[in-house]
Amino acid sequence: MDMTLREIGNTYGVSRRAVQGYEKAGLVAASGKNERGYLLYNEPLQDRIRQIRLFQQMGFNIKEIKNLIDAPGDVLKAVLERQTEKLMKQKENTEILIAKIYELIEKL
Repeated sequence: MDMTLREIGNTYGVSRRAVQGYEKAGLVAASGKNERGYLLYNEPLQDRIRQIRLFQQMGFNIKEIKNLIDAPGDVLKAVLERQTEKLMKQKENTEILIAKIYELIEKL
């Protein structure tokens, strides 16, 4: 089922500006317009928007996503493995900082 920009935002938690940014970057383009002139996005585009948003949540910027979104599986797998390692390191650093905060709190 085709969705308007507002429906996309309400359903997937992606802002209108974000989708417009995806369009500006050439990542998506509306599949048509409804009788009121609102842009419509078909199911494959909705899936693509969800995938872009997921990549952003993983820490990739739009430029990186442009290179990843249509990359072959082996390329994508390698990039995702590197990103996983990066996120794991960030998690470790965050856990160390949290432990230090608790130490400081105990001293107060």
